[in-house]
Amino acid sequence: MIQQNTSVGYDSKVEGEVIVTRADSVINWIRKHSVWPMPMGLACCAIELMAAGGSRFDISRFGMEVMRFSPRQADCMIVAGTVTYKMAEVIRRIYEQMAEPKWVVAMGACASTGGMYRSYATLQGVDRVVPVDVYVSGCPPRPEALLDAMMKLQDKIGRENAVKDLKATNEVLAATPGARVGA
Repeated sequence: MIQQNTSVGYDSKVEGEVIVTRADSVINWIRKHSVWPMPMGLACCAIELMAAGGSRFDISRFGMEVMRFSPRQADCMIVAGTVTYKMAEVIRRIYEQMAEPKWVVAMGACASTGGMYRSYATLQGVDRVVPVDVYVSGCPPRPEALLDAMMKLQDKIGRENAVKDLKATNEVLAATPGARVGA
């Protein structure tokens, strides 16, 4: 059974245009409509990832057109293609450099499970080195499948407990010597 939360309420007894909501709802609404992907195009799936950014499929309709190639400016890593053990180290390092909150999408059969490659050089799923939030099936998956996965990611972001995450971040900063909280 799915329980629905009312995140926006309107009180007609208050004068003027007043909307009452929870901080979680506002923060998550902002986060889910401004996802900045970091494309990790490793093989043929990268072409489909590029197509999703083109005018025919237009990923910008969902607030994701700002592809960032710097991990410090991105919050969603899209791993598209075959991940080798040599590349796994790099993916992990880039993931660790991304700021919180961060999400990962495994695009294609190779990124999800190693695909048809069962060799000593191929990682059998990127989820062995980074936590994956959404998997996109296909070899290679169509741009529509990536757009569907990104909408599923938006739904997941909308259900997160953002205020708890902010409090935890402030506690970590407060415990870090020389860090400034709220600056």
